Amino acid sequence: MNKARRKELEKISDELVGLMDRLQEVIDEEQDAYDNLPEGIQYSGRGEQMEEFISQMEDAHSSIEDANDYITEVYES
Repeated sequence: MNKARRKELEKISDELVGLMDRLQEVIDEEQDAYDNLPEGIQYSGRGEQMEEFISQMEDAHSSIEDANDYITEVYES
């Protein structure tokens, strides 16, 4: 791989890290909102839906992290 493509992959990696940071902020905010709900609401449909959304966002975060790891391996090789 040439230098220009490596540099482009490095930029993409930096952007992915930024996206992961932003997504983590949303996850943390949603988790805080869930944690501050009264216990009765946490166990309601609304609370369960919030937990599912948090889980889905955590899965997305993990997938972005995996993609970034693959990209990093390529440009650091």
